[in-house]
Amino acid sequence: MKATVLDGKSLSLDIESSLKIKVSNLIEKTGITPVLATILVGDDPSSAIYVQMKVNACHRVGLGSRKIVLPQETSTAELLAVIDSLNQDESVRGILLQHPVPPQIDEQACFDRIDLDKDVDGVTCHGFGRMSFGQFSYGAATPSGVMKLLAFHEVNLSGLNAVVVGRSTILGKPMAQMLLNENATVTICHSRTKHLPEIISRADLIVGAVGKPHFIKSAWIKDGAIVIDAGYHPGGIGDIEVSTLPERSLAYTPVPGGVGPMTISTLISQTVDSAYQLYLSGDGSRH
Repeated sequence: MKATVLDGKSLSLDIESSLKIKVSNLIEKTGITPVLATILVGDDPSSAIYVQMKVNACHRVGLGSRKIVLPQETSTAELLAVIDSLNQDESVRGILLQHPVPPQIDEQACFDRIDLDKDVDGVTCHGFGRMSFGQFSYGAATPSGVMKLLAFHEVNLSGLNAVVVGRSTILGKPMAQMLLNENATVTICHSRTKHLPEIISRADLIVGAVGKPHFIKSAWIKDGAIVIDAGYHPGGIGDIEVSTLPERSLAYTPVPGGVGPMTISTLISQTVDSAYQLYLSGDGSRH
């Protein structure tokens, strides 16, 4: 068996090509260039790289970008004031607060301050709740990107036994809920789950989202499974040990080039959707 490579890089480039046309049309009709605002608190080098990648993606499709860099000692109140200002700016159609923030900041309070119509990274409790109830919201960017990738490859999720390893509020939990919404049977595991290899061995679809390099071993995964690795670590490795998976799995995401590019293209796509909703529908609210 030769596995299908779920190539997020190629698909994200196709999505960006279509977004470039949409943005050009929107600017031509309205005279407005919508903006994605990115907020980076502190000087973490990895976070700075991730923010710059998103800024670069904005430029590729013709969106405006506003990069706000705040000092490491920024308080919750100061960050909330910045978010309030961006919420009130109609040119800003998406707000991204780069995770993680320094420990003195109440991160979830800051996420939840983002206007729902500008929550293009899908980080608010309100947005997660709406998604869970099948109502409109901009989904968390990484799991939404995974769902786009699976849909592009016409993976029928209904009835599949899916195992998500990881329970973060911006990846593991929304990933599980999105799979559940598509009628998969979902088990959420984490680093403290007992008998994890046994649980994974029964999975038709496995999502590695635990944030630990090669935490999930190739030998735990059954032949013919669909393998999604949402992790990325130095050296270009993910949460899942690849080993023989290219020969044994039904499909798998490479690292790099799988989930990562889909995260960014989804963030940009949702920013464009937000702009269309406000500027061309005449109604900026989907609350």
